[in-house]
Amino acid sequence: MAPRVRFAPSPTGYLHVGGARTALFNWLYARRHGGTFVLRIEDTDVERSSEEMVEGILDGLRWLGLEWDEGPHVGGPYGPYFQSERLERYHVMAERLVTDDQAYYCYCTPERLKAERDKAEARGEAWKYDRTCLRLPPEEIARLEAAGASRAIRFKVPEGHTSFDDAVHGRIEFDHDNIEDFVILRSDRYPTYHLSVVVDDVDMEITDVIRGDDHISNTPKHVLLFSAFESPAPRFAHVPLILGPDKKRLSKRHGATSVMEYKRLGYLSDAMVNFLALLGWSPGDDRELMTRAELIEAFSLEGISGGNAVFNVEKLDWMNGQYIARLPLDEFAAHVEPLLRAAGVWPEIPTSEQRAWLMRVLELLRPRAKRLTDFVEQAWPFLVDTVEYDAEAVEKHLSAPNLHDHVSALVNALRTTTPFDEPHVEAAVRGTASERGLKAGSLIHATRVAVTGRTTSPGLFEVLALLGRDRTLQRLEQLRTYLSSRS
Repeated sequence: MAPRVRFAPSPTGYLHVGGARTALFNWLYARRHGGTFVLRIEDTDVERSSEEMVEGILDGLRWLGLEWDEGPHVGGPYGPYFQSERLERYHVMAERLVTDDQAYYCYCTPERLKAERDKAEARGEAWKYDRTCLRLPPEEIARLEAAGASRAIRFKVPEGHTSFDDAVHGRIEFDHDNIEDFVILRSDRYPTYHLSVVVDDVDMEITDVIRGDDHISNTPKHVLLFSAFESPAPRFAHVPLILGPDKKRLSKRHGATSVMEYKRLGYLSDAMVNFLALLGWSPGDDRELMTRAELIEAFSLEGISGGNAVFNVEKLDWMNGQYIARLPLDEFAAHVEPLLRAAGVWPEIPTSEQRAWLMRVLELLRPRAKRLTDFVEQAWPFLVDTVEYDAEAVEKHLSAPNLHDHVSALVNALRTTTPFDEPHVEAAVRGTASERGLKAGSLIHATRVAVTGRTTSPGLFEVLALLGRDRTLQRLEQLRTYLSSRS
């Protein structure tokens, strides 16, 4: 049987890195084995769930290229795929367990439960539900029902042990003495996570559950429910958590956690997928840069590590730079042009000459960039009419004696440089420095400040050739004016 896996986010926030990695592992497993990737929205937390968050999650999955086979906007034979549309189903299944004497009504008020928990804590003991309502006599139950008392439904945990074979961690066993009779349907008639997730997995015929390590403690409860519903439990694979560099669980204090924030920060989706796949999984060799097809071909649950993974932004930056370097130039430009337009330095509809020129600029800048957004900053001197001089650049390179006269000589030389290409421009700059008894570096650095405003740039002679004669001379004249004002 081809596997059926699911990703079931709760729309109480946007798609975060940990959720995206879980979705990716499920997607890779389904694609590797010709299975089905189901997207299910667990939106029973009415107060915190929103349509905006649902769309944010869908947008994040789409950006990563993790298209689902069944779910929202796609449909499928096991719908609906929103838990808020399946409430009656949960009611039916919870009542079935009561009828089968595998669950019971609990009339305990929140106040009583809190008081009992507080007493146990005061004694320094762990507390679990004391089964008060399981032992209620029939006449007391009849009285509570007649009074319309609020009630929840609790699962009756049998004596013994529950074990399961985890694809990542191996055999895991839990003693039922450590599991209380847990609530499956709250008094407000909304299901708890335990009931809804198991009912959905049964109804949707999920064969493999791939989820985070933080769910291991929930799994024995779910195994018990699968058994109560006389349904085989899926195979479980609990994947390691993602930690920040300080080895604490990844959170906002470590930087961006929303997947779409990484898009805004200038990361390519292919690089993000590659990076996420290697957080807690290995292909079994030293490969780091892998296409989606290669990831699918190599992916296995056995390759998932039992240890937690560390989110290393420097590694992500390196990987993104590698993907940028390998992009076909036209695809690369298609990613960058919208960013330049948003910054107000590129036309909506460039001419063919403008676009060809931009391609040359991007090709020059590409080896220095790690994120797409880097190109807005790096391309700025090429796209604006005038540049502002960085204070460090002024102090470092614009204080040489007689610099005004040296720049004037360079202006005269560049006016007659033909053609205005890289080798001839270089000859003009070096020749001017030699004629005036200067080290070439001094004039090169000053010229770089003149045309970019900065201490660093790609090769100066390539920059001048791309700027062209008129803009180069204009910026050198601007520098002469600036130097005159300082003298």
